[in-house]
Amino acid sequence: MSERIFNFSAGPAVLPESVIKSAQRDIWNVADSGIGVMEHSHRGKVFDRILKEAEANCRELAGIPDTHHVLFLQGGASQQFAMVPMNFLPKDGTADYLVSGVWSEKAVKEAKALGKVHEASSSKDRNHCYIPTNVSWSSSPSYAHFTSNNTIYGTQWRQDPTPPAGVPLICDASSDIFSRPIDVRKYGMIYAGAQKNLGPAGAVLVIVRKDMVDAAASDLPTIFQYRTHAKEPSVFNTPPSFAIYVVGEVFKWIQAGGGLKAMEGKNQEKAALLYDYLDQSDFFRGTADADSRSLMNVCFRAPSEELEAAFIAEATKRGMSGLKGHRSVGGMRASIYNAMPRAGVEALVAFMKEFERANRAVHA
Repeated sequence: MSERIFNFSAGPAVLPESVIKSAQRDIWNVADSGIGVMEHSHRGKVFDRILKEAEANCRELAGIPDTHHVLFLQGGASQQFAMVPMNFLPKDGTADYLVSGVWSEKAVKEAKALGKVHEASSSKDRNHCYIPTNVSWSSSPSYAHFTSNNTIYGTQWRQDPTPPAGVPLICDASSDIFSRPIDVRKYGMIYAGAQKNLGPAGAVLVIVRKDMVDAAASDLPTIFQYRTHAKEPSVFNTPPSFAIYVVGEVFKWIQAGGGLKAMEGKNQEKAALLYDYLDQSDFFRGTADADSRSLMNVCFRAPSEELEAAFIAEATKRGMSGLKGHRSVGGMRASIYNAMPRAGVEALVAFMKEFERANRAVHA
């Protein structure tokens, strides 16, 4: 196959075509050095420039103040599930978690292995099809943690939770990072695996308040302390240099497209195309409550599992990949991250309409 298709995968996910083309060039020879980006020493001048440029563009995009570190780490968000309580949950403390899906459940599991956890809210009662808004904070939480977007269930926080005064808010933003403007000053920490909205698998973006890092636990293995990575910015050990390079190129792409406010508008328009169709269809149905719908992951069902299998198979033949829902919930899922072009969503909606017409008699 010589042509690219529309990639609706939840992650690793679609990347901007211009970024892929830049990577093709720089894998061969980056910055006229005669060496590809994957071959350069992480302590050499070329990669040092790539790393510093990526951090500078990250700070500019999100308006990240000097009160926060910007780090590029490894281990995925799953490692952050453990590192957060290791660093910020004292032995006599309690961490509050807002549970809105599988990934926040996994974060809770890791935190419980390290200390006391209070589930301040949960949407488990309806299989996580909504964002829980009734929050019951513990008396004095060490921090409050939530997952901003839930890829499996297609839900997203429209407004961030407000923890008690003085309690750091920590966000796993892996699947909607930089899809909209954010006020970093409200957060003690934001972390995100790159493979959904920022770049390829391998890198984790961590934005964390400096005073939290300074006060964090110091009796941990060196590599699990945030202060280690802040002291030797992102190069304590060999970093995922190629992934960081691509993330840096994605930052440039977002900047060239008008920044986070413009990106939010584009994402809203794409999601509206799909949700508007689902709302008027009596064949397909969305699975998330209307006030909790994700702009990144649109989950929907057909009248039967047989029709869903036929839909996914035919969509794949027509150049639309990755539409099968997560194995734990079934159905379909269209992941329409920043880099998914509007044309991809238009093609999907057109096919859905055609499939509905062709199979209405079967449904009836």
